[in-house]
Amino acid sequence: MTQYLISFNDGAMDHIPDEDFADVGKASHAVVEEAISAGVWVYGAGLLRQRASVVGTDGMVTDGPFPETKEVVGGFSVVEVASREEALAWAAKMAVACRCAQEVRDIMPDPETDEMLRRAGS
Repeated sequence: MTQYLISFNDGAMDHIPDEDFADVGKASHAVVEEAISAGVWVYGAGLLRQRASVVGTDGMVTDGPFPETKEVVGGFSVVEVASREEALAWAAKMAVACRCAQEVRDIMPDPETDEMLRRAGS
């Protein structure tokens, strides 16, 4: 099984009228509930608008996001599924529920970290 990041950009939902947000919330939570029931849900959340800090290698903290960043993630979900096609199908459900396009990325496996977690009993 592979984990996939499904995300949308900050501002992607700006076209939705305020009075429709309750319906969008219900629809998106229905997809989350379906993903949980299917055993593919790992985690997901919305991110506070434009709240980012950049921590440099020297420890200096500046208000972010990175200056070169054109688009900022507004929300994300992580699913663990058998194929990219299955991840795309979940992204399609989320796109309909959230009324905005979703980006899908493979999360690179890290066997060394997995082994650390196994040893730690996680």
